[in-house]
Amino acid sequence: MSLKNATKQENSRVELEIEVGAEAFAAAVDAAYKKDVKKMAVPGFRKGKAPRALIEKTYGTGVFYETAMNDVYPVALDEAIKESGYEYVEDKIDLDVVSVGPEGLVFKAVITVKPEVKVKGYKGLKATKKVEPVTDEDVQAELTRLQERNARMVSVEDRAAEMGDTVTFDFEGFVDEVAFEGGKGENHALVLGSGQFIPGFEEQLVGAVVDAELDINVTFPEEYHAAELAGKPAVFKCKVHKIEKKELPEIDDELIKDSSDFDTVEAFKEDAKKRMEEQRTKIAEDAVNEQLADALIGCLKADVPAAMYERTIDDRIQDFAYRLQSQGLSLDMYMQYTGMDTEKFRDSFREQAEKQVKLRLALEAVAKAEKIEVTEEDIEAEYAKFAEQYNMEVDKIKAAIPASELTKDLSVSKAMTFITEQAAITEE
Repeated sequence: MSLKNATKQENSRVELEIEVGAEAFAAAVDAAYKKDVKKMAVPGFRKGKAPRALIEKTYGTGVFYETAMNDVYPVALDEAIKESGYEYVEDKIDLDVVSVGPEGLVFKAVITVKPEVKVKGYKGLKATKKVEPVTDEDVQAELTRLQERNARMVSVEDRAAEMGDTVTFDFEGFVDEVAFEGGKGENHALVLGSGQFIPGFEEQLVGAVVDAELDINVTFPEEYHAAELAGKPAVFKCKVHKIEKKELPEIDDELIKDSSDFDTVEAFKEDAKKRMEEQRTKIAEDAVNEQLADALIGCLKADVPAAMYERTIDDRIQDFAYRLQSQGLSLDMYMQYTGMDTEKFRDSFREQAEKQVKLRLALEAVAKAEKIEVTEEDIEAEYAKFAEQYNMEVDKIKAAIPASELTKDLSVSKAMTFITEQAAITEE
């Protein structure tokens, strides 16, 4: 099997002319005979017992050629792609037989390959790093959240309900003095001011006391989800069972000891400030990387085939489906809930997929231009990191992720580090 010729075409397509020699093709035809003879009827012979020469005389010399070609071309094509030096992109392959016979098989295959890429001006890209400062108010907000998590509900007996209280009550709704479906509830706990009920409802519970019975008059919004209720006035007959208020603990060392890993308020505040500073620095660095990625894509010149975008969209959809599955939801159910069709759903991934493909191509070109190398130590360290991350043995990680693929990813990662080191980053 050999590559006779490779001809570049438009849109990152390449035509390969491939030859399967007489000996190899004869072996494929013999294998095809052994496979197909069981299905062929020849007078005077039981199925599967007719000699090959007789079958070829009866049905023609090329009777087994189609099966032989189908068996032999995938391996021949794979070898030819490797020999050509082009990197194949999964897409449709156009096949055309040039000649076939005792002298062998010659066929042409038009494949989609990675495009030729040029990246200019990638050194000194500009970006702005803006780290949001951590203020005393931010730290105090962390303390307040801790205080809220440790709040307790206390029954109110000596006053009427106020905004912010939790009122537990029964209710039943009526339109034109007729109870409607879904308008009844018992021992429902409602935080007044939370906006859970339709406008005007919660305000009318303000001033109610325990055991009070009252009518609440409201009008359903015009855009209400139940069309039969939209825009209609309604009366809810309610009975209050309980009123509770939130009681917050004092922010002191005792609270900190009981609800955190620290002993004092000051220690908690120091740690909170440090964590927020680290988090905001990380956010700022990610923003810088986004700016540099966009700038690098702007330096890219390449005729990117649509197949590369579509394959990346497929990968993103597959990953999305796995995440849905972990939540007990199928992709079909998700699309039904969101009212999306397949085309619209795929388009929702398109912008990010195109950016991902272009960035990868640009970084690969930078890695090649700068002769960025990935060492054995780099690969082993990455395997060790994955093993720790997924709590798996290193050998199992190696079996799942080929070193060749890991090398490509590490090369791209190193190229991004190079871009960042060479960039002109202004800090604010």
